[in-house]
Amino acid sequence: MTGRLRVLLHATAPEEDPGAVEHAYHRISRALAGTPGLLGNELLTSALEPGRFIVMSEWESAEAFRTWEEGAGHRGTTAPLRPYQDRAMDRPFGIYEVTAAY
Repeated sequence: MTGRLRVLLHATAPEEDPGAVEHAYHRISRALAGTPGLLGNELLTSALEPGRFIVMSEWESAEAFRTWEEGAGHRGTTAPLRPYQDRAMDRPFGIYEVTAAY
């Protein structure tokens, strides 16, 4: 195990505003710059299903992520993406520990 953690959030852009997810992603990313333990994040766009996205953030550890997630600013900072979470899924996010890497 590497200790790193990746968080994936599934999102869908509304047909009437196809740029909404990308706009929210950039807004949140600017706000999260310098967050302790956050190694970076990426916005992944589906090559097969237009309007579907994954926001992937990488954390130095599960503890760093939990500390941020339990902090006062977490919900407010990530609020711009909340309306676009993919509710068709049982859970619109996943939390994964990196167990191997080359």
